[in-house]
Amino acid sequence: MLRGIFVTGTDTGVGKTVVSAALMHRFRSSPSLRYWKPIETGVVTDDDTAEVLRLSGASSAQALREGVRLPEPLSPHLAAARVGTTISLPPLMECAWSQPEGDRWIVEGAGGVLVPLNDHELMIDLIAVLGLPVVIASRSGLGTINHTLLTIEALRARAIPIAGVVMVGPVNPDNRVAIETRGHVVVLGELPTFAPLTPQALQQAADTLARGGELDPFLR
Repeated sequence: MLRGIFVTGTDTGVGKTVVSAALMHRFRSSPSLRYWKPIETGVVTDDDTAEVLRLSGASSAQALREGVRLPEPLSPHLAAARVGTTISLPPLMECAWSQPEGDRWIVEGAGGVLVPLNDHELMIDLIAVLGLPVVIASRSGLGTINHTLLTIEALRARAIPIAGVVMVGPVNPDNRVAIETRGHVVVLGELPTFAPLTPQALQQAADTLARGGELDPFLR
């Protein structure tokens, strides 16, 4: 069984990869910290695993490269269909259960929690079987309250624990308060939109995340 957290998002492109890299930075002192993206689409032009390693300064040994890798940047079920295959959870679980017990994991999803993986299963089904608490990456701006509360509701309907939310974009105190009070979750911190996005800039912002120790039980 894996120990760590699962990073999901309120939608595609919200900043899951940046949040994952920031958490790799934040908990870089933890022994055996590793990153895994079980299902990745669009790998021909956008390798999220390579980007997390670049931004976090982690070594290649700290990333698990095994999993589903699909060329087109589409929903996983459609990207798989385009190359004549179907995503199946058992091989992913075999890969997960074969990892050393002492490792701590930051696992990144693809898309949001209800993105289809195949004809019968969604990303939330993978989250549930992995058994990891979830960190939700959400935008800070207009629309985020609805998207974040819907994600929270979907996770709680499956009794999946939520470790917290990381908001990405310009600081928005009103939206933060709304998410915390209406969603009954903790906002672990906020990440700005970086221009340019460099490891050095990300590290400075990452050090402000989860300063209350909310993720320590999972990643240390």
